[in-house]
Amino acid sequence: MPHASSLTELIGRYLPPATEACPVFTEDSLFEPIIDGVTYFTELAQHMEALGPGDAVYIASYQADPQLDLTGRVAGEAGYRPFTDVLAEKAAGGTDVRIVLSAAEFSGGVPWLPIGPFRANTLAARVIRAWKPSTLDVVAQPLEDRVLLDWSGPVLGSNHQKLVVFSHGGVLTAYVGGLDLSPSRFDHSPHRRLKLGAHRWGWHDAAARLHGPAAVRVWETFRFRWQNTAALPPRRIATNLPPEYFHLPSGKLTELNPLNPPRDLPPVPAQPEHPAAGTAVQVVRSYRPWSLYRHRGLRRMRPANVVRAGIQEIYRSMITAINAAERYIYLEDQYFHESPGGDPRFQLYGQLRAAARRGVKIILIGSGRRDPADGGDSTVHPVITRDLRWRVLARLPVAARRNVVMYRVDNLTVHTKLMLIDDVFASIGSANFFSRSMVGTDSEITSTLVTTGPLVRDLRVKLWAEHLRTPVDDQVTPAITDLDTALGIWRREWLPAGHPPHTWRRAGVPAGFVPAEWALTPARYSAAVWRRETRGRRPHDDAARRGPGGA
Repeated sequence: MPHASSLTELIGRYLPPATEACPVFTEDSLFEPIIDGVTYFTELAQHMEALGPGDAVYIASYQADPQLDLTGRVAGEAGYRPFTDVLAEKAAGGTDVRIVLSAAEFSGGVPWLPIGPFRANTLAARVIRAWKPSTLDVVAQPLEDRVLLDWSGPVLGSNHQKLVVFSHGGVLTAYVGGLDLSPSRFDHSPHRRLKLGAHRWGWHDAAARLHGPAAVRVWETFRFRWQNTAALPPRRIATNLPPEYFHLPSGKLTELNPLNPPRDLPPVPAQPEHPAAGTAVQVVRSYRPWSLYRHRGLRRMRPANVVRAGIQEIYRSMITAINAAERYIYLEDQYFHESPGGDPRFQLYGQLRAAARRGVKIILIGSGRRDPADGGDSTVHPVITRDLRWRVLARLPVAARRNVVMYRVDNLTVHTKLMLIDDVFASIGSANFFSRSMVGTDSEITSTLVTTGPLVRDLRVKLWAEHLRTPVDDQVTPAITDLDTALGIWRREWLPAGHPPHTWRRAGVPAGFVPAEWALTPARYSAAVWRRETRGRRPHDDAARRGPGGA
């Protein structure tokens, strides 16, 4: 942590300047990280069960499975109940339920273009709208006009925000992160619950729980999405889909969205402050300025409240924090490479290079198994991505390259979009590292925090212990809490003087370090190096022999 920094100093150093559109919430909003899907879904289930007349729940998701039971039960198991059934019951009882799912201009309505979850979302929206609660005898469909498909945005982009806002008695609880409403997200450490075909597989993800005025900012983001989606021009698609989903004859045309959904949300009362001494929170967003609408031909339109240049609050937040880093930058992300729809002006590689040049330790954690939605073989070889090699490492002096390390976690999809810096800054949200999230090709929302307290340090300890597969007890806690010692997890040469070189590489060193398995594999510079080093070995022998920090 920067020595004896006040909160005001941390805000000025690690956060971009506050504006009317993007305020900083100082000591009045709680930011609480959640690091696994089981905890996240369990909390959502509890909130949904507690909803009553006059309460509300607002969901924006990249994808959603209407059959998901938020307690982890599966169809046929005792007590199984989809979250859709709970929401239909609550809506029938007077709860304001609104859901916005991601769609697209073309692939969301054309069945032979299975790009992203958009076609599945059209199915999900129909199922949710038609749902009648199993607990009530009702004729109406309480969610009929409460689920919208947002097909606005660039042709190559997506509406990628993942947020949930609950209002209980007018008091908001907001969640921002990377978790979609999908059964594959219901997982936790040590990630032995799921399987991907014959392979072991886990899903690592995160969210932030917000209370106080910062939660209003999330509510405003949802209101923006709902209002703009409700104002989209009418659009019709073919229903040549399985009739068991829609109960409609195949081949008919039907409207993508309800024709007259409610246009606005009930006003939210002023939120009580949630004292958070030594903490400041910002909620930041990304939007492209133009949307392509198909309405009497193609015409470009700009949503209300999006300026001509777009909104790139997340990019400004990331570069400000990275440029301020003094000790370390820790990044977990699904993609450390560029993707179509990005913009070179909004890439973050230059900021990482500059940080490495000034001696900042950069730790990058990526997937050891690909997200099934990406298609193809799920195996991810432990190599550094081409963009990191050429845009960061190749442009650094040899000595500075030793300040950058990348690991992949075996048999795990790392879906977190998380950054920690210097034990004082944290960000958790939906935005990936690549520039398409930064420029707003994918619309995003991320929550950031600076603190003079232990919150970021404790989150670092939790994450690093999880990847080390070691319990955090009274013995190992001092070593992993101490930043100087803990940085040695990632490179031997980062260990302080006097520590044995096998620290963190052998059970019992330091005292209390008892890894259940070696899950971290250092990523090599290229596939050729990886093949040469692993020739004749069984998969993951490298990790088992070396443990972490072998790079």
